[in-house]
Amino acid sequence: MTAYFIRRFLLVVPTFVGITVLIFVITRFVPGGPIERIIAQAQQQALQGGGAAVSETVQRQPLSDDQIELLKQYYGFDKPALVSYALWLGKIVRGDLGTSTRYYDPVWEMIRDRIPISLYFGLLTMVAMYGICIPLGIAKAIRHKSVFDDASSVLVFVGYAIPGWVAGILMILLFASHWEVFPLGELVGENFENLSLWGKVLDLAWHTVMPLAAYLIGAFSFMTFLMKNTLMDNLAADYVRTAMAKGLTFKGAVFGHALRNSLIPIATTFGNNISVILSGSFLVEKVFNIDGMGLLGYESVVERDYPVVMGVLAISSILFLVGNILSDMCVAAVDPRVKFE
Repeated sequence: MTAYFIRRFLLVVPTFVGITVLIFVITRFVPGGPIERIIAQAQQQALQGGGAAVSETVQRQPLSDDQIELLKQYYGFDKPALVSYALWLGKIVRGDLGTSTRYYDPVWEMIRDRIPISLYFGLLTMVAMYGICIPLGIAKAIRHKSVFDDASSVLVFVGYAIPGWVAGILMILLFASHWEVFPLGELVGENFENLSLWGKVLDLAWHTVMPLAAYLIGAFSFMTFLMKNTLMDNLAADYVRTAMAKGLTFKGAVFGHALRNSLIPIATTFGNNISVILSGSFLVEKVFNIDGMGLLGYESVVERDYPVVMGVLAISSILFLVGNILSDMCVAAVDPRVKFE
């Protein structure tokens, strides 16, 4: 098994290279990059300053060929795509993610400032999701077709049908704007720095309730029904009926035999959620005005800020690949029958 995981970790490198090469080449050929943005800004400034006298010249080209060539050299567009990628990959190995073409700040500093926010919501989402969905799925499987099962299924299906960002807007309209129970957005209040330690904890928790609920809605229903359906399949299996025929109680059959096998599908998704912890949901973050990794990635794509796009992608890709390996480890820990060769 050790040799298997060593091979998996070694495969992370070529897989990461393949993913980033594809995205890097695509970003080089997508129109609307930093040079085009600078040209558009120069056109707008010239039109505002010169009026109709220079409008025809501006419409043709506000920058000279030498200026455009200097811009290409500055942003690295004067080299072939694969050469530029090799230079970028060399910087990645040294821990340099480049500089934002929009804000002119180091990409790593921009990402580092947002990692705690995404990590905060990601960990809370995972703890709440597994802490609620697994017990709820077990209860629904045991009480299948009961009033509790039907009522909870209706609530879960309603939550599944409503996207997280839509639920966020509804919560803002009701609980923040109409009833004024929770704040409209952002992670902390304006006077956060002046509060005591306990006051800061309460203020952070007060601002966390609605975004966390919006984060949970989508994954909550999927994980609940996955737990329920898997457990029901195992309760109907021959080995459970045989154990109960030998005198084992129903509770003992559930928690002693069926539950562990039912956790295998849950374990396969555990590692993949690591990338979700940091990537977050840009729509939820946009609705609640939370400056996390999801919003950073979304804005960088919209603004064609390619160094930030590649930096976010590099971190997300590594986390996703490592998460796949952790999923295998979780499956091996839950299911003793799994032997990786």
